[in-house]
Amino acid sequence: MWTRREFLGSAGAFALAGSAHRAEPTAAEVVERIKSRVGIPWMAETVDRIVAGRPETPVRGIATTMMATFAVLQRAAREGRNLVITHEPTFYSHQDVVAPLASDPTYKAKADFIAKHDMVVFHFHDHWHRMQPDGIATGMARALGWEAHVESASPPRFALPPTTLERLVADMKAKLKVRSMRVVGERGQRVSRVAASWGYASLMPRLIEVAASPDVDVIVVGETREWELVEYVQDQIAAGQPKALIVINHVVSEQAGMAYCAEWLRPIVPEAPVTFIAADEPFW
Repeated sequence: MWTRREFLGSAGAFALAGSAHRAEPTAAEVVERIKSRVGIPWMAETVDRIVAGRPETPVRGIATTMMATFAVLQRAAREGRNLVITHEPTFYSHQDVVAPLASDPTYKAKADFIAKHDMVVFHFHDHWHRMQPDGIATGMARALGWEAHVESASPPRFALPPTTLERLVADMKAKLKVRSMRVVGERGQRVSRVAASWGYASLMPRLIEVAASPDVDVIVVGETREWELVEYVQDQIAAGQPKALIVINHVVSEQAGMAYCAEWLRPIVPEAPVTFIAADEPFW
């Protein structure tokens, strides 16, 4: 017969063993947890969904990334991360439409790799942006050290210590580890008031008001059409307005937001390791 102390000690050991070997959640279960934690109703029309792989796949590990490129998927597989949570599309269109790609060799190689390694890819774009605060904006402000300088959240605006445009660009390059960055404006221009549009930025309809504001010295974007925002800022400068535009590139301009996403996910999925895998900057 066991004594009461022996029984309780044995029960505790079994409990610890059970917690150490918790069942792996499925990809569908991880997605449901995300839905329950974003703090906003899940939209009926959204790109946020599993775009590759089987929802019932047990999740051994999770990788967050800005873009699920083939290189990112290969690294995730090597590291045992079979659920990849990507901010941008996997299959070359915002909606991840694959029907036109059925016979495309690049698509087939990527899709076959995902299937072979029992991987699942979840597109997490709309709700990560619509969270309060915006997950991408939070990560980017942290990476740049601008958290204490936030003036407004939508669009993100910052009142930075005065500096020159050239020094601001150099600081951003160092902190974001950017190889290629394009700038419109005078190097020695004094700047402090910055408005950001992470990712893609269109001039019309909202950004033109930001660009025209006398309270904005610099607009920072991921990418934009050169015949819209770039031309507009050039014309502002020619008209005698001290303005500047910094085009980081789309991947780098939201990358830190998906690094933050890994932090956000860890307590939500304690059964699986969660890491961030950076997508390579495409330009040199």
